[in-house]
Amino acid sequence: MPELQKNIPDHMSEEIHYIDVPLPKPGKWEQVAPGILWLRMPLPFALDHINLYLIEDTLTDGYVLIDTGIGTNKTKELWESLLGELIKPITKVIVTHMHPDHIGMAGYLVEKFRVPFYMSNSEYFVARALTAGAMGASDWQDDQYLVRCGMSTDYVAIAKENRKSSKGMGAVIVPIPLQFERLEAGNSLLIGEHSWKVIIGRGHSPEHVCLYSESLKVLISGDQVLPKISPNIGVYSTEPNANALLQYLTTLPQFLQLPGDTLVLPSHKQPFYGLHCRVNQLCNHHHMHLENLRDFCKTSKTVADCLPLMFKRKLDDHNMFFAIAEAFSHLNYLFFAGECSREINQQGHYVFTLK
Repeated sequence: MPELQKNIPDHMSEEIHYIDVPLPKPGKWEQVAPGILWLRMPLPFALDHINLYLIEDTLTDGYVLIDTGIGTNKTKELWESLLGELIKPITKVIVTHMHPDHIGMAGYLVEKFRVPFYMSNSEYFVARALTAGAMGASDWQDDQYLVRCGMSTDYVAIAKENRKSSKGMGAVIVPIPLQFERLEAGNSLLIGEHSWKVIIGRGHSPEHVCLYSESLKVLISGDQVLPKISPNIGVYSTEPNANALLQYLTTLPQFLQLPGDTLVLPSHKQPFYGLHCRVNQLCNHHHMHLENLRDFCKTSKTVADCLPLMFKRKLDDHNMFFAIAEAFSHLNYLFFAGECSREINQQGHYVFTLK
C-alpha cells in the first residue's frame, strides 16, 4: 500500500492536505491509491486541466476509466500516446457528468475498445440534447435570458453573433455513444476486489455521479467537491427558473457522512484529504455570497449589478458566461426562499429586492 495511505492523522478531517504525488505529465500517469492511476488532460481555458482516473479491474483484466477529457485533437494525441504504454485495455468508461471536459472523448474511447458506457440518466440525455444543437429552434429565449440578467444591449448582440458562429458543445465532444448503462444513487459497481457506491450530487449539473469505495476509503468526487476552487453553480437560459444552488446545498452535506480520512480524487486541482473541511468551506462560501447579496439587495439590483460584488477579478468572455449564471443562481435561491422579490422593470431586467 502506498505511503500516502498509511497513518492518516485524526485531524485530516479538519484540514486539507494534498497528497505527496507529482502532477502527472501529459500522456503519463501517477499512482494515487492501490490500483488507481491519476491522469491529467489539458483544457484550453484558464482552468487548464482535468483529472481522469483509471481503476484496475482484475475481473476484466483491464482498467475502468473515470471521465475522458475534452474532445480535441490534442487530447486524442495524448490518449493515443498513453494507450500505447498501458499494459491493459480500457474495459468500461464512466462519465461523472455531461460537461465537455468530462464526456468529450467518451465516444472515441467507447468506439475504440467497444466497451460499456456508464452515466446517470439525466446527464446522458442532457448531453445528447445539447450536442444536437438548436436544430432550427429560435434563440430568442437565449437573448431574453441575458436581458433578464440586466446585460447591456451590446453584450446581448455580441453574444447572439457568437452563438451564430459557434458550433456549440458539439465542437468539443466526439459523438456520444448511442447506448449507455444507467447509474443511480445507491447503485454499487464491483471493480476488481472493491465495491464502489454511486452518490448523486446536483446543482453543478443535473445528476452528477460520484463514486465511493468504503474498502479503499476513496471518493471520486468529479466536480461536486473540488479543492481550492468552487464548482460553478449556475442558472442558465435552458432553465431560468431553476434553483441550482438549493440543489447543491441540499446534496453537498451527504459527503459529511463519509469518513473524515477519505482520500478525495477531484476532477480539478490535486487529490486531497480533508473532505469534511472542504464540504464545510464550500457551504460557507455560498452562504457568505448569500449574506452579501441580502445586504446588497436592500435596494433593487439586477443580476449584472451583482457581478462586481461576487467576482473581484476581471472576467473574460468565457468566465462572464459562468459568472452570470452563478450570480443568477444565488439570487434565485433568495427569491424562491421568499427572502426577496423578483420583478421585471421597464428595460425587461429582473430586479431583486430584499423583503
